[in-house]
Amino acid sequence: MAKKSKSEKPVPKPNDRPICENRRARFEYELLDTLECGIVLLGSEVKSLRNGKMSLEEAYGRIRDDEMWLIGCEIPEYRQATIWNHEPKRPRKLLLHRRELRKFGARAQEKGLTLVPLKVYFSPRGVVKVLMALCRGRKLHDKREVLKKRDTQRDIDRAMRRR
Repeated sequence: MAKKSKSEKPVPKPNDRPICENRRARFEYELLDTLECGIVLLGSEVKSLRNGKMSLEEAYGRIRDDEMWLIGCEIPEYRQATIWNHEPKRPRKLLLHRRELRKFGARAQEKGLTLVPLKVYFSPRGVVKVLMALCRGRKLHDKREVLKKRDTQRDIDRAMRRR
């Protein structure tokens, strides 16, 4: 049997799938930098995530007391958890290395920048990960520019396919 090299990416497993994506964030914000974080969850929250139930619509990241928190993220209650259920909109702690926190935290404190979750997914090992981005809000004219570029690129792709 051949030995696997370290540079090879792991083969995607059935649970290596996105749970929730914040597609609107890529349109509303200009992404400057991204960072993958772990997240502290309760058992009933993980069960609810395995059912694919989560909302990142109003979620954002905050740094308090040298810790990063995910605020406004909604994970609905897991019906079978009975009395051990969780609060759906509670703040959840994000796990990252101290040097990453310092680097990201210093930049997040700048005026006009915010931390936005882009995607929540299960890693190949079955651990829940959050992809956070450091963003700057786009103005209305910037959003129009993005739409124009997308339309022209779509037209170019169509013309190349027909040719």
